[in-house]
Amino acid sequence: MKNICVLGVTGSIGTQTLEVLRREKDRFSLKAVSANTNHEAIILIINEFHPDFVAMMDEKSYYLVKNYCVGNNKNTKVLKGMEGLIYIATLPIVDIVVTSIVGMIGLRPTLAAIYAKKDIALANKETLVVGGELVMKAAKENGIKILPVDSEHGAVFQCLQGNDREKVDKIILTASGGPFRGKSLEELKNITKELALKHPKWNMGPKISIDSATLMNKGLEVIEAHWLFNVSYEDIEVVVHPQSVIHSMVQYIDGSVLAQLGSTDMKLPIQYALNFPERCNRVVDKINFHEINTLTFEKPDLKTFKCLRLAYEAGKMGGLMPTIMNAANEVSVELFLNNKIKFLQIGDIVEESMIKFVNSDKIDLDSILEMDFKVRQEINRIHL
Repeated sequence: MKNICVLGVTGSIGTQTLEVLRREKDRFSLKAVSANTNHEAIILIINEFHPDFVAMMDEKSYYLVKNYCVGNNKNTKVLKGMEGLIYIATLPIVDIVVTSIVGMIGLRPTLAAIYAKKDIALANKETLVVGGELVMKAAKENGIKILPVDSEHGAVFQCLQGNDREKVDKIILTASGGPFRGKSLEELKNITKELALKHPKWNMGPKISIDSATLMNKGLEVIEAHWLFNVSYEDIEVVVHPQSVIHSMVQYIDGSVLAQLGSTDMKLPIQYALNFPERCNRVVDKINFHEINTLTFEKPDLKTFKCLRLAYEAGKMGGLMPTIMNAANEVSVELFLNNKIKFLQIGDIVEESMIKFVNSDKIDLDSILEMDFKVRQEINRIHL
């Protein structure tokens, strides 16, 4: 039996991870979880799974959960803040850490878990976007596995199994195109957050949904794929595939293309990562090929959705530029969700930040955190 820690357990990936654990109770034991503010969901999880530890980022929520546990004689120990995240991510009893926190806040606990020799089921894109070099180096030095949970990277990971990595010609990441596929810049000028949050295929949290609407989500995945699979940016292609049946592909030097297909359900890549290298009884619906009328593919519109282009550029520049790009995107998405800026300003602010802030080849945790803070501070100064 594997002992599991889930960082960001009340989010989309976290809640679907719990669904997998419910179906495979004989294989997994949930030892620790974290959340930001959703104390009500955490209390339900405590009552169902009885984890040994809970970490809450929000101080008020921390006290609400702690008081509940004390008042109801629960044995779960409640921790708070980043220190709590790092503590539960490095617990000696934990075998694998599911990193489903959204945003670069996941970098520090992920690195700490790696140094503590925990395998990582990685659903936090930003960790590799801003700290890919640090994370992959630490993983190699500590002999741990980074198991991708994103549907796209999980698909690539499956298509690589049993094949010589040196024979890979390119990686092909599929994208649904988001809610605004085919729209022009003019049509996107007055997009509301309600429209931007309506993804046509996937059920995700607000930040990832907005990233999917701008195609930044796919840009982050490009950088993530570069680090996960040690492939140059020139050999990572994005293809818009609206049906979202093919989750991604790998093309080999002989011209063969291996594709991973499945239902649009994140429980499949979660289950594969947690059980790797074993395949277990399905937790998702099977595909009915008789109901699939057509599979189509398009080139992404990099003019209208420039965030994807900017992510490629930031990745190729390297150094701290991915941190600059990511910080600008995270704070811009937050501003948009709070009705402070318009939809198209997200890409504009990212582009302006990549020009304004000076890149550096110095990559360590302190320099990443410092640059992230500077970018957020400057953008908030202008737009708040």
